[in-house]
Amino acid sequence: MILDIANKLDLANHHAGATPEDIKNICASVLKYGFNGAFVNPCYIAIAKEELMGKAKVGTAFSFPLGQDTLEMKIFAAREAIRLGADELDIVPNNGLLLTEGGFGQYREELLAIVQSTRMARPDIVIKFIIETGLLLIDEEFLIKRAAEAILASGADFVKICSGMGPRGASLNDVRLVKEVLRSRIPLRGTIGTQIKVAGGIDTMEEARGFLAAGAHRIGTSKAVEIMEDLRSAK
Repeated sequence: MILDIANKLDLANHHAGATPEDIKNICASVLKYGFNGAFVNPCYIAIAKEELMGKAKVGTAFSFPLGQDTLEMKIFAAREAIRLGADELDIVPNNGLLLTEGGFGQYREELLAIVQSTRMARPDIVIKFIIETGLLLIDEEFLIKRAAEAILASGADFVKICSGMGPRGASLNDVRLVKEVLRSRIPLRGTIGTQIKVAGGIDTMEEARGFLAAGAHRIGTSKAVEIMEDLRSAK
């Protein structure tokens, strides 16, 4: 049970004041508890790669949390992250396009271009696109579903709900909406299909269990150690 939850957690440190020592510490925790990976800012990918020694994933986030870098900047950042050794990429699209009349086509094209270019650099790279659901206040449910449909169509591996830096974190209702979209596409034989990652304020074992039960496959949190200690103390 402990390992089953641990390997669904990404221990993250995306703070502006993160130091190399902080990154070494979270990597030590990843190895101790068996988390899926350490998620770090791009400047620390190489450090995390060295510390984890191939025993866990190294993830990074870019155009984070605003998503309003140009497409060319995002493609360069993806390729540079791969060069440095990242295994998983959490990417923020331009969520403002979802709120712009006529902007959805550009939103969808951005996702597809990033996936195509990034897969050329590394075919097995894990790509997650982040929907900042807390920004989608007008026609919220419709826009969340529409964004999820575009991410699904792009060929990305995950729909990630919230950056953890936005107006709010992921909600169980967000997961329900995205799950409805993903159910509409049957995975190809031998593939897992697009999955769901959540982030933002998931600090306790009770919250983590709730999201996993709702259909999330992965949780990004800076409190992964505390979550595991909650679980151990409850046994």
